[in-house]
Amino acid sequence: MTGVNVSAQPMAPHPRSFARAAGLFAIWLLLVAFIVYPLVMLLLRAFLADGGFTLDALFAALKSTSNLRALRNSLLLAFLVGAAGTLVGLAFALALDRANLGPRTARLIDGLTFLPLISPPFTTSIAFVFSFGPRGLITYDLLGIKNSQMYGLTSTFAAETLTYFPIAYLALRPMLASISSNFEEASFSLGGSRWHAFRTVTIPLIIPALANAFLLLFGCSLADFATPLILAGSDFSVLPTEAYLQITGMFDLRSGAILSLLLLVPAGLVFYAQERVVAGRSYVTVTGKASASARRDSLSTGAKVALLTFCVLTVALILYFYALLFWASIVQAFGANQTLTLDHYRVIFTEGLPAIKDTLIVAIIGMPLGGLYGIIVGYLIGRTKFVGRRAMEVVSMLNYALPGTIVGIAYLLAFNDKPLALTGTATILIACYVFRYSPTGIRTTIALLQQIDKSMEEASASLGASNLVTFRRVMLPLILPAFFAGLGVVFIRSMTAISATIFLVSIDWTLITVKILENMTEVALGPAAAFSVFVIAVVVAVTGLLNVALRRMTAPSLRISRIGT
Repeated sequence: MTGVNVSAQPMAPHPRSFARAAGLFAIWLLLVAFIVYPLVMLLLRAFLADGGFTLDALFAALKSTSNLRALRNSLLLAFLVGAAGTLVGLAFALALDRANLGPRTARLIDGLTFLPLISPPFTTSIAFVFSFGPRGLITYDLLGIKNSQMYGLTSTFAAETLTYFPIAYLALRPMLASISSNFEEASFSLGGSRWHAFRTVTIPLIIPALANAFLLLFGCSLADFATPLILAGSDFSVLPTEAYLQITGMFDLRSGAILSLLLLVPAGLVFYAQERVVAGRSYVTVTGKASASARRDSLSTGAKVALLTFCVLTVALILYFYALLFWASIVQAFGANQTLTLDHYRVIFTEGLPAIKDTLIVAIIGMPLGGLYGIIVGYLIGRTKFVGRRAMEVVSMLNYALPGTIVGIAYLLAFNDKPLALTGTATILIACYVFRYSPTGIRTTIALLQQIDKSMEEASASLGASNLVTFRRVMLPLILPAFFAGLGVVFIRSMTAISATIFLVSIDWTLITVKILENMTEVALGPAAAFSVFVIAVVVAVTGLLNVALRRMTAPSLRISRIGT
């Protein structure tokens, strides 16, 4: 019997493991370069001096009366906007979910509600100036008030509430819709009134959504740079504008970094308070038990009328502002000369053409990159197991959770010098948008993956398909909505955001929102209105095309699933 000499050979790693490791390494490299590294540079600039750690700059900032006043104003404004915006969002959610509106009416109100979210941050502010300013349509033309002083807390609060309440509506309506009718029916069967059922059943069950809505609006207001810059005036300063002025006016990067970091403290406290409110209580509303097929009319006639009246008036105010904005873009000088003209559009398509081109280039390049980045990271987090998966999830969300002022200053400090000198290029603008707004696609992808049975991937693997083929041919068609959500959000924010990128523009690369700000400061309201109308038109057109493409691309998979069932 011939012996066979088999030498021990080390087993070669599977090619798939190399590909996966390379992919994870590439993702981590991007996260470190564009999220961790800028934040570390921000902290170093704020707390390092003469080669050592120091809190002198922080103590100096806290001793400043103007800084403390700005911090107090920021907290007051954020609290008011959070509370009022949450109430307005709740009113809209109740009206559309409980008032038995027709489908067309509900869709119309629902669509118009989102106008402030797809507009430049200055849109509402410009409309406020046109309405209530010294030559405003309401204050001057209708009421005859001359030299109206509209700047300060009231106008800033009203503009931010109108801008951000749709976020609260988005957070509250799904929660209301998920509440089983059994809970309210039980209250009615015990003799409780509609108001008693709403107060003791409905409100307690939506506390997580209420707390989340308040937290979101509080954070949006706390980080808002554009609205206070235009409407707050000199007597009502807030931290984001103070940090901006420290950097652009005083060229003091350390003070700007310190002021931006102060925004983290109240945001963290509100988040902790929200967790404490929600913790230890049960909010389960969906069970495996059968529930009533139809919900009893839980709103009285008076409540319906009140809610619908409020919603219609709010939507009418939004439409009025946008109509006013369009009118200001086609008249010679709003409030002084109402002669129709297209001069403002000639200005934006001549003098403002470089900004339009730069913005569209950044948005068009950033859109697919943000969409792909969102679904790849979301898939890795939601469907694979590896060391550091939770850390990747947390790090990928940091830029989204932080105020835009902090992100912008961090990028300015990190990429102004070697080894990554990107300041003044389109790359830094694209990176800022991709890594700040792609988390929408990441979270959507994770949520969709939780609804997809893993047996589909196992069946593909059992047939010999690689991980890449399984992802491309099986999973990608099922998570297309997340991909398109990432595309839409990155494009919209690339066209409309300013709080982070105001620090990153240059002579070679600028943005439409920056040109709007320049026009507002120069009191060139006509071109500012024309720029805003242009941005709204482009965003509506692109998001409409994305929705059409999504419906067409998902229709075949839906048909296949129906045939299979």
